[in-house]
Amino acid sequence: MADPTVHDVPQPIRDGHGATDNGPRNTPMDIQNPNLLVPPKEDAGTLPNMKFSFSQAHMRLDAGGWAREVTQRELPIATTLAGVNMRLKPGAIRELHWHLQSEWAYVLEGSCRISAVDQEGRNFLEDVTAGDLWFFPRGIPHHIQALADGVEFLLVFDDGEFSENNTFQISDWFAHTPRSVLAKNFGVAEEDFDSLPESELYMFNGPVPPALGSDRIVSPAGDVPRSFKHNLDSMTPVRTSGGTARIVDSTNFTASTTTSAALVEIDPGAIRELHWHPSNDEWQYYVSGRGRMGVFANSGHNRTFDFRAGDVGYVPFAMGHYIENTGDTPLRLLEMFQAPRFEDVSLAQWMALTPGELVRHHLNLNDKVMASLRKEKQPVFRP
Repeated sequence: MADPTVHDVPQPIRDGHGATDNGPRNTPMDIQNPNLLVPPKEDAGTLPNMKFSFSQAHMRLDAGGWAREVTQRELPIATTLAGVNMRLKPGAIRELHWHLQSEWAYVLEGSCRISAVDQEGRNFLEDVTAGDLWFFPRGIPHHIQALADGVEFLLVFDDGEFSENNTFQISDWFAHTPRSVLAKNFGVAEEDFDSLPESELYMFNGPVPPALGSDRIVSPAGDVPRSFKHNLDSMTPVRTSGGTARIVDSTNFTASTTTSAALVEIDPGAIRELHWHPSNDEWQYYVSGRGRMGVFANSGHNRTFDFRAGDVGYVPFAMGHYIENTGDTPLRLLEMFQAPRFEDVSLAQWMALTPGELVRHHLNLNDKVMASLRKEKQPVFRP
């Protein structure tokens, strides 16, 4: 698509400040980021970038599908979590592997089969579909295989420096182990390993798996004690006048001991209220819609970012922020934390539970605002 005509091109001008940009420029990028091109007058100071789009990430193409990642390399401020977006063709396999980090996943589209075996020899095998989660603790071996409709999912790891390209793959280990050692380990002849792949498979084509029951193997040790699967979309949400929220952490998904999240849906024109998180950084993934986020960093520093589907946002620990739906469809995003429990502090609730005259004297608030604050005493998650 060609750039808009000159009359449609946004310019960095606000209330008589700024000037036209007539030189070389990426106009579509400016259109997608209006609050960078023309920041709100309340923005001030210098803050690091808190946005990166998966559309700008390097795409790894394999026989079975594709993968791309947003880590601390792409978004330097994101030190606690990293994300991978992956697509598998029908029947394709993300090979047997394990990580130094825990893996939290949300199925965006389609369905797949997942398996794992823990350190006690207990196994797990389930099918997951759009709206489901899975969680594998660090060091636990697992696999992913797409079902008949293929699958796309988001993976989140509890380390900003994580890279999907640096995992422990079963094919890679076999390729780098002497045949004599393999023969002793498995009690067969060395020539029985003549057909091994020479390097990692990572993501490769395979047949669509059979019915789930046909794939199940009974372990003498039994099943894993806590299911690695959870259905997020089917949870009863917290409903408010501006949208909904589904909170999932170790209290309702007990296997997820290192990662917590909220799936937030904000109605057109509504906001995820002014708030902050008292113990952890926030890593965001925007599923659909369009919005903007304002971040207050203290000392009068504030910055505003625009987001669309496929973008990643990040808010450092304790920085105040809001998220506003600037589109005409619901804004849907995941808020993620490297923590077993989801926690946030509402600005309005804090003010409501503090002596009223004290609050009034700080901000010169009128009676209408004070009356509104008195409604905010209950601890609610309010988009």
